[in-house]
Amino acid sequence: MSQDLQQYADIIEQLKPMVNEPEFNQVLSQVAGGLPKEKRFLIKMEVKRLSRPCMRSIDLRGQVAGECQLYEYDGIKHYLDDIAIQTFEQQVRVFGHYSFGVYEAVQATENNYRVMREKSEASLKAEELEDKQNSRARTMAKYNVPIVNLLDYSSRGTERMNFAVALEIFNESNHSIRGISVDVSTEGIQVKLSKESLFKPNEKVQVYFRGLEDEFTMDKRNGIAYTVVKIIRKKEIQYLALRRAKEYPSPAFDQFLESFIHGNKRRYKVNMANTIEAIINKSCEQYFSPRSPTLPVYVDEIDNELIPRYAMVNEVNREIIHYWSDEANDSRLGFLINSKRLTTLRQKKPEKREMFVYSFTHLQNEKVYFYSASSDELMAKDVLRGVFLGFGSRKVSWRVFKVTMTSMTPDQAHAPLSIPDSVGTKIKRQNTPPAPRLMSKLKNLRWLLHITDITSDAGQRRYSEYKFSRNNLSHLRVFGHPRNRVPEEIRTFRFKPQDQRLESRYLLRSAIELTQNDTGLILKGVSEDISVHGLRLEVTGEYNGAIDTQVTVAFPKLQELTRKHNVMDLQYQVVHYNPDRNIVHLKSVAGEAGQSARHFFDDLIKQNRNTLKSYPEEEEVPGIGHALRIINARNVTSLSFLLSKEGARYKPEASIIGQQDERVSRLASHFSGKDQVNLEFMFRDRNLDSPFVQQGVKQVKVENLPIRRELFIAFDPSQKDSRMAIIPRFDNQFTSDDMRYNFIREAMSRGQFIALHVMLTTTGKPDLDMLQAEINYVSVYAIHRAKELEERLWNIAACTHLMDITDEVLFRYNFEPSVINQNRVLSSQHQVEPNGIKALLRA
Repeated sequence: MSQDLQQYADIIEQLKPMVNEPEFNQVLSQVAGGLPKEKRFLIKMEVKRLSRPCMRSIDLRGQVAGECQLYEYDGIKHYLDDIAIQTFEQQVRVFGHYSFGVYEAVQATENNYRVMREKSEASLKAEELEDKQNSRARTMAKYNVPIVNLLDYSSRGTERMNFAVALEIFNESNHSIRGISVDVSTEGIQVKLSKESLFKPNEKVQVYFRGLEDEFTMDKRNGIAYTVVKIIRKKEIQYLALRRAKEYPSPAFDQFLESFIHGNKRRYKVNMANTIEAIINKSCEQYFSPRSPTLPVYVDEIDNELIPRYAMVNEVNREIIHYWSDEANDSRLGFLINSKRLTTLRQKKPEKREMFVYSFTHLQNEKVYFYSASSDELMAKDVLRGVFLGFGSRKVSWRVFKVTMTSMTPDQAHAPLSIPDSVGTKIKRQNTPPAPRLMSKLKNLRWLLHITDITSDAGQRRYSEYKFSRNNLSHLRVFGHPRNRVPEEIRTFRFKPQDQRLESRYLLRSAIELTQNDTGLILKGVSEDISVHGLRLEVTGEYNGAIDTQVTVAFPKLQELTRKHNVMDLQYQVVHYNPDRNIVHLKSVAGEAGQSARHFFDDLIKQNRNTLKSYPEEEEVPGIGHALRIINARNVTSLSFLLSKEGARYKPEASIIGQQDERVSRLASHFSGKDQVNLEFMFRDRNLDSPFVQQGVKQVKVENLPIRRELFIAFDPSQKDSRMAIIPRFDNQFTSDDMRYNFIREAMSRGQFIALHVMLTTTGKPDLDMLQAEINYVSVYAIHRAKELEERLWNIAACTHLMDITDEVLFRYNFEPSVINQNRVLSSQHQVEPNGIKALLRA
């Protein structure tokens, strides 16, 4: 029987006995009436073929697992075993004679070696396929990680104790249901019931504590009034979260319960689920915030006018502040986020409040001139677009920034502990809302900007291919920012107290010479700020030494002003440098070697304290930096994930999902469970010689610099196989811009194109001070859990940030605005060009 007809074997079996009967066609219509005519015709021909007389002799000796004997039928001699004889006679009764159907059935008995081999091979293939599918499923599950909404955890008003006691609950219909408590507090209770018990949210119920009647004299006529807050169903049981109905007080029971919990909480254990959740949540925030490459800027809205007010700086995103600083080190960040651009962002739909801004600087007469244009502004001035992009991208100062805007409220500045005030006065003090003086500084904040440097070498090369006439360069002044119109000052704060120096810093720009002691290389530059124990220098050229290298710093201009000190041979140690290696942070060498530097700057600062401008470090209002940090954590706009070390490799531990990058969120959650993302596509190169994440973390640790890479993705959610639904390619896997362009075009033809700017940073040491109150609370009742949490904290090694740059990449490759907008929406039907998928896989 052919493979095409195999699916109709049951129908053919029913028709065999009727093949020579007059009613055959009628029976065929009955059993195969639902099939197309051409299929019915093929079935009819197959049954006729099987019924044709056969004259072939069958010899199964050596072909079956049975002893064969001579068997003669209708003058034809066969050699068959017992099973074959039984099959032969059965099929003869079906057809009425020896036919091809009989011949084929005898050749296909279960003990036939050929049949057994084919079944074994088919079973082996099925097992291999199942193993492959299971292996792939296990691999996919390995990269499923939970989503953490930063600083979103439960804060309890009272302690909750794990306690099981028999209850009887009467609903509003006065039906009685028996259950058991899971935990109890003076304000509420969680109850375990059978799944069949019917309740509805906000329903008023009466609870009788049957298991406590020996401990407390209960009112047998009236129960304790509760309100159903939440219903959670799990398999064959359900959990009711009940809150005390304050309108039906029971002071005697409240007093008993409070005393009972206080006296037994060590015996029955306080329920700390929300506190453990809070510790994990806060630890994710402190690993994410202090090294996020995105600069948050907080914007006031007063009388419909948008005014950038504050910025939060860390050791990674401060390069954006440095870039937008002029020759006097004054911030000109307001040029980037001017009033016109802020208004444009506000007018967009919430999910589309983003903008890509291109910029470069021009140095003339030792003064810095800033030029910038958004993609929309360049489209509006089409004649100058090529000039701006072509000329600007040829400069070292070329940058591309993504600016997103999201709404916020000052109320988000308060993040109380997960522990109730009743635990202690220290806890109560930490739970106190921000002071009125602080809130008055935040009261007009309505918008939060996130600025990210997404400059890439590939993008800069692409833009530099634009042809332009140098005669048109003078017209670029329309994109220049006038130096005589200084933007309003944006006050900067730091993310971590650890980032602040232990001593005051002062601004001092003076010529310097930096000599690397190990190589003798000399770099010239200027000092940016000074303190007794440290310096920050800006050098011309690149510092190519390592962290902890000892260097010599000379101040020729300052030497002319002093005879008391030798400032041409000051010894320092390098503690940090920026990605461009032109900003170097130094600390004085310990001991006698660094004494000259410390003595000189100590004298200099004491004698000139009234004239030296202090570095804007101290907060104008205590707590404002922490408040701004909390607001930022609650309004993250892009997806990031933390990496923990497992042996020699790094694996995703938790994900922080953005409110705005909907494309990336949808991509990451496509093959994941509820409240999870699946990040397997970020590790698709795991079997290559140099996988990005694994090698990237090692490189960041050695160089102390963030790693950046662009990732192109073809996303087709209609595909069941994850390797076909998501096809990722890192930028270094393309050998030309033509390959990049073809990948983009093929991706959009089969689904959606997504481009990510991937930034990999290491994490700092865990700041246990921020978590100490909650860790101590857990230690009192479960010290082993506290130790587990601390070990988990120290195991986090890096953070990967995924920034959606799809629209900027499409703009880069000259796709029309209509195509860019169309790519934002996933269509259910896509036209796939011949061999398109193969082309993508080869790319």
